[in-house]
Amino acid sequence: MPKERILTVPFFLASLANLLHGLSVFAFLHLPGFVEDMGATPSVVGIVFGTLSGAAMVIRPFAGKAMDTGGRRLVILAAGALHVVACLLYLTVSSVGPWIFIVRSIHGFAQGSLFSVLFTYAADIVPASRRSEGIGYFGVSGMLPMALGGLMGDIVLKYGTYQTLFVVTAIVAAIALASSALLPEPKRDRSQVPRGFFSALGQRDLVPIWVAGIFFATALAGVFTFIKNFVAAEEIGTVGIFFTAYAATTIALRIGLGWLPDRLGPLWVFYPCMIAFSGAMIALSVAQGVPGLVVAGVLAGCGHGFVFPILSTLVVERANPADRGSAVSLFTAVFDVGIFVGGPLLGWVAGPGEDYRFMYVAAATLPVAGAMLFGVWDRRVRPAVA
Repeated sequence: MPKERILTVPFFLASLANLLHGLSVFAFLHLPGFVEDMGATPSVVGIVFGTLSGAAMVIRPFAGKAMDTGGRRLVILAAGALHVVACLLYLTVSSVGPWIFIVRSIHGFAQGSLFSVLFTYAADIVPASRRSEGIGYFGVSGMLPMALGGLMGDIVLKYGTYQTLFVVTAIVAAIALASSALLPEPKRDRSQVPRGFFSALGQRDLVPIWVAGIFFATALAGVFTFIKNFVAAEEIGTVGIFFTAYAATTIALRIGLGWLPDRLGPLWVFYPCMIAFSGAMIALSVAQGVPGLVVAGVLAGCGHGFVFPILSTLVVERANPADRGSAVSLFTAVFDVGIFVGGPLLGWVAGPGEDYRFMYVAAATLPVAGAMLFGVWDRRVRPAVA
């Protein structure tokens, strides 16, 4: 019997929109340097960076309700337009004051809505029998920008300023908006009444996923928020080098071994990947040059390569189909919670002395703790899961 098709025209269009929006978003990995140049301490940098995630958390329930009632396409287009506006607003920031937090919040509203709805769209159109594989493939369009966004930022900042970078990100976001206008509304079951975001929040077999996601994302904050300042302070490479290794490993795993979670069972792959991401934090804490930075990136890619598609697949399979938009919004909100909390928390761990190496050692404990909690909790609420 032939396999059901994953690679359809809507899948390619959604992936293109996701890639371009992601390219714009990941260029802002350089934002900590912009904030630091205005005199901010590491803890303030963490708060500024984490504000986007805080705003994204706020918007998720509304985005989930909108996509479950009004449709996916409406949310994709509205959030895409807001993304363009947000990128341009950074041109008006000249100090670390209330305005930068307002701009970051607007950016967070756009980012939170966009990536919730695009991942929901992907879950709608991939075959259920190949869902982990399909979501993994779609996730490649989110991982490529992790490498390319950092490299784009490296190149733009080499020849221009942060203001130049903001203009470039706005142009890329505008192209993403234009490409997403071609997306059709996906077919979905409308026979059930959506129960909403907060129903998914308290669903017993989804709660262990929220917990594991928060621990993973809190460690992830150590990478997204501080890698720019870490590599600059230690003079061991660039943001682009690290994220190229990170993204290339993730993409290679998803393309070459994307079938693995569906074939072996998701949890057999999940636990080793959480440990691999912990290893990436340890590798950063001892890195002395570009080779060490690359090793850390590879380990991070091994972890992230399957953790996100596995957890997101579990969410889609366990959630009420009528609440899929709300459940996926909540899942992505969980990652925002981790980054929102992790930025200031790990900035505090680094301290005024900017001891990023110690901070990464502390961050290494989080994925392991999250995996252990998930294992114990999930067995209690779903004893039949293998």
